Amino acid sequence: MPELRRILLTGGNSGIGFEAAVLLCRAGHPLTLLCRDGTSAEEASHRVAEKAGSTTLPQSAICDLGDLESVRACAAALLAAGTVSDTLVLNAGLQYAGAKEPRRTPQGFELSVGVNHLGHLLLAQLLTPTLEAGRSPRLVVTASEVHDPTSAGGKVGRPAGLGDLSGLKAGEDAAMVDGSTPFNAEKAYKDSKLCNVLFAREYQRRMEARGQDLPVIAWSPGLVIPPISSGGFWRYSRQSNELGQRLFALAARSILRISERVETAGSLLAALATDDAYATPGFSYYSNRLLAPGRHRFEATAISAEAQNDALALQLWERSTALVGTEIGTEITLPDQDAHSGQIA
Repeated sequence: MPELRRILLTGGNSGIGFEAAVLLCRAGHPLTLLCRDGTSAEEASHRVAEKAGSTTLPQSAICDLGDLESVRACAAALLAAGTVSDTLVLNAGLQYAGAKEPRRTPQGFELSVGVNHLGHLLLAQLLTPTLEAGRSPRLVVTASEVHDPTSAGGKVGRPAGLGDLSGLKAGEDAAMVDGSTPFNAEKAYKDSKLCNVLFAREYQRRMEARGQDLPVIAWSPGLVIPPISSGGFWRYSRQSNELGQRLFALAARSILRISERVETAGSLLAALATDDAYATPGFSYYSNRLLAPGRHRFEATAISAEAQNDALALQLWERSTALVGTEIGTEITLPDQDAHSGQIA
């Protein structure tokens, strides 16, 4: 029987994360679901256990990735509880396609980059001690093929591109990471996914320098369209362009057959978090590529030219770290104890 892994997962209350959580719970892995509020956390824990057919509830914790203070409070609670993680899965994400004006986090950052990139970067930095205390630690980051302007999804609309990162300077309230182009919700999402890949590469480099040459895996699930009524990824798009999203979902699923089933994507994420096949140290990127209508293949794939830029990865890390106000720390030591069930608030 494969060794059980202690797993922390963001975005486990809906979509890909929920389906992955069900499989992980069913397999018996000690699981902690990080959700944006207490209601979501409690409901997710019960729904996951129910669908998994498990009598053991996953642990849950409140972590609103759009609010850096919530991220700090979550990390502090987990560290105080002596939480150890063998796999940290940064999976949560949002997009508000069709919006004409930027939405902001409580700290004033554009919401897509604030949640998808800055919140996760801060969480990973603060929870690094939980990984360093784990067995064969591993980091998994859900990105997207749209980070690459040459991919099928990346070619649609304005391409991802971070420019000189001037929108991430302290004191700036730019709507876009490049600090100069007009706001575009679809590009903001693409940019946040490019940030995910660059962050993953730089995190792996820094951990290797600390003597922790762990696997850091960024991946693209393909075009996955959860039910719009499920909230999660769609919770802001629903408010700005629900009809357009429903028509797009119908065309992608039933007519063009270019989307992937959320259950299949969830199984891929669960495998990335636990399977020995993905235990090789270093950075890797996997993509669930569309080969033909209704046919996908999951395989290691090259990242975009911009995502391969080492200087840009370093600059993004430094700019982002300055904004969130932290860096990977070394001062915390954790007791050797297993994760427990219940909710941390």
